[in-house]
Amino acid sequence: MPEVLYRKWRPASLSDLMGQEYVSQTLKQAVSLKRFAHAYIFCGPRGTGKTSTARILAKAVNCLEPVAGEPDNSCNVCRSMNEGRAIDLIEIDAASNRRIADIRDLTEKIHYGPAECRYKVYIIDEVHMLTQEAFNALLKTLEEPPDHAILILATTDIHKVPPTIISRCQRFDFRRIPAESVIEKLRNICQNEQVEIEGEALSLIARKSTGSLRDAENILDQAITSFDQPIKISEIEEMLGL
Repeated sequence: MPEVLYRKWRPASLSDLMGQEYVSQTLKQAVSLKRFAHAYIFCGPRGTGKTSTARILAKAVNCLEPVAGEPDNSCNVCRSMNEGRAIDLIEIDAASNRRIADIRDLTEKIHYGPAECRYKVYIIDEVHMLTQEAFNALLKTLEEPPDHAILILATTDIHKVPPTIISRCQRFDFRRIPAESVIEKLRNICQNEQVEIEGEALSLIARKSTGSLRDAENILDQAITSFDQPIKISEIEEMLGL
């Protein structure tokens, strides 16, 4: 089955992140100096790279031969994480695992050391969906985390996360990606996928995505499936109901 564009072209390094230069530079510096925090919270609109950044950071802190704060994407650790088979990278969707029992399971297992990597990394996506009781259980772990563990929380609604949780994490705010950066990324994808599309059509897709690169890539994916090449702006307008 062909891979959807937003997954196929997911950034593999911090330098590949679009529109998040401050986040990228700070994390690269932290990895280079080996001064990373035990807990991070990434917040911002959907499709701006929060979960992708969390996965890249997990690779970078565990990479066997990091280069200027970046994962080399060629060592055994990086390959296992890229292929989704790293047992020391644990991703939890808080939207469907929001109960106190789910977090207690995490807090019990986090004390076991990593099996293959230097650090065991937990990524909790949509963390604002946790119940108050689950947040209380998570708070204890954030206060006294084991040395071998790093927690990365991601949320689209930081206002629903208790201040006690936020205060124990290093916070990074992700911003909507500028339209120019979205167009540049879409143009590169089209060149590599050998897709012909009008420049005005790419501009329209970028505007319609309102700063979410994932939304833009999904619109482009749908257009490639729906229309013959070259894809015209009138066809994009029709598809989007404009």
